[in-house]
Amino acid sequence: MSTPAPLLRNPGPSWGYGFLLWAERWWPRWFFRPVLMAGTWVGLVFMPAQRAHSRAYLAVVLGRPPRLLEVWRHFFAFADSLMLKLRAGRGVPLPRTVAPENAEALEALITSGRPALFGSFHFGHSDLLGYMLSARGRPVSILRLRIGNATDTRLLGERFGDKVSFLWVNDPANLLFDLKAAIEGGASLALKCDRLEFSTRNEPFDFLGARRLFPFAIYNLALLFDRPVVFCWSVPDGTENGMLILSSPVFTPNPAADRLANKETARRHFQAVLTQLEGLVRQHPYLWFNFLPLNPEAPAAR
Repeated sequence: MSTPAPLLRNPGPSWGYGFLLWAERWWPRWFFRPVLMAGTWVGLVFMPAQRAHSRAYLAVVLGRPPRLLEVWRHFFAFADSLMLKLRAGRGVPLPRTVAPENAEALEALITSGRPALFGSFHFGHSDLLGYMLSARGRPVSILRLRIGNATDTRLLGERFGDKVSFLWVNDPANLLFDLKAAIEGGASLALKCDRLEFSTRNEPFDFLGARRLFPFAIYNLALLFDRPVVFCWSVPDGTENGMLILSSPVFTPNPAADRLANKETARRHFQAVLTQLEGLVRQHPYLWFNFLPLNPEAPAAR
């Protein structure tokens, strides 16, 4: 009998999340924020791999080698995003505004009750969007990588647990069965569509100046189960804890078209999504929270 692989862990000490929760709640903001800034410098020093990936990404999006302060800003934006999740997990209200572009189609889909596939990326406050869907009365299954010390996920799961369930991508042997059960049970799925580690079906699309590989699984699921697809993002709106939610047009499989035609329509939809995302990334370069190599360039066609 094989031994299960040990769970991955977020960087940092075992007491880190607990300390952040306590300090953010009881220390005044004028004191806590400089401490968080100083802690970000410490993380920058002791996370060389993430620091290197941040530099490489920022060089692409900025069009020049980044300064050390810009790498720190990238790390600090992630720390800020983590604190927002921790605050949401303990019940702090997060004011939300929906951007007008595509808002009507998004609202129609949410209120329709039809199970859907909600895609996102490791950008901005995307981790919170699935929980916010549950606040609209929708049962949502969130695809996540199980992390041993992910206190933010635990707190959010406890707070929204009546409508939220998790499908863990660490267990690919059972994932397909779990996906099928969740979809056929009427749940919507919330999944990120940028990392390739657990994807076997990747396709090339234009993003950040190159033809790069991205997972295409969300559209394969849409065609297999006849589900609409929409992508959502969230960025700070300039107010304390405030979020601006943006969305893509909705992709709906055409029952009158064959699979090849639907897949081609899906590819055009995803390219438009990535073009929209690229505009947001260039506007908010520090909100791209993949501290990993950028999606690889696709092999040249022969």
